[in-house]
Amino acid sequence: MEQQQIPTAIITGASSGVGLYGAKALAQKGWHVIMACRNLEKAENAAQSVGMAPGSYTVMPLDLASLESVRKFVTRFRETGKRLDALVCNAAVYLPLEKEPQYSPDGYEISVATNHLGHFLLCNLMLEDLKHSPAPEKRLIILGTVTANKEELGGKIPIPAPPDLGNLEGFEQGFKAPITMINGKPFKSGKAYKDSKLCNMLTTRELHRRFHDATDIVFNSFYPGCVADTPLFRNHFKLFRTIFPWFQKNITGGYVSQELAGERLAMVVADPDFKQSGVHWSWGNRQKQGRKAFVQKLSAEGSDDAKARRMWELSEKLVGLA
Repeated sequence: MEQQQIPTAIITGASSGVGLYGAKALAQKGWHVIMACRNLEKAENAAQSVGMAPGSYTVMPLDLASLESVRKFVTRFRETGKRLDALVCNAAVYLPLEKEPQYSPDGYEISVATNHLGHFLLCNLMLEDLKHSPAPEKRLIILGTVTANKEELGGKIPIPAPPDLGNLEGFEQGFKAPITMINGKPFKSGKAYKDSKLCNMLTTRELHRRFHDATDIVFNSFYPGCVADTPLFRNHFKLFRTIFPWFQKNITGGYVSQELAGERLAMVVADPDFKQSGVHWSWGNRQKQGRKAFVQKLSAEGSDDAKARRMWELSEKLVGLA
């Protein structure tokens, strides 16, 4: 296979968890994977540890919390001369124990800055690259979560609080200190994560509405199942990190390994069965042998087109696109 014919995917946060195993699975399908990560040494060691073949991946620096870093990443990628056939927005930070907010270099609450605003800018800047791909099915995929979707069991649990963007008051007011929440209310770290992931799913919806018909790019979000031992939980209580995987394996039956979740990521990116655009793919809250993906209904807020449009407009201002 000639180098120029090899499809290329960018995966953010590919140094561990779902992103790492998604990179491995895509490489095994014949793709070249750009592993976009903060820690290059960690990413290189991770790729080697899971047996990714040399030449099947490239490690590139990206800190999604920094809008400048996002812009520099796009420039570096274009300098490689590689085509882009898929962009996977996987990286996330989750800081459930924080009582006080942390801020990004741009002055925004860190989980929303990383999970939503950094990815929002990346998606917008890389649309041109995806448009020019010769692939018949170009895809932009964002990893969602069950906890941001009230239509699913995991999204009904009000701990610490359910996702709620309000009327986007925090975004309307510029989202700088002392503002820390999108709805302008007092800071709750776990809720900030949920809100950021709800924004991810609204972003996918709005990307589809704005660009699918004109570009044929497939825009989807997805939930691979409960990856209960993911490094995403590294900032949680040690007891939680012990009990939660056991609970998901033995009580709910919802547990999905990092490797299986990575394989599902690769399916959503590369398989013909996932060519429908503007949907949220899920493998559900119960895992059985041979479990198939299905289109999951999103909550009323996650399906609110007017809110998606306004969130888009305000996010454009916050990342400097407007």
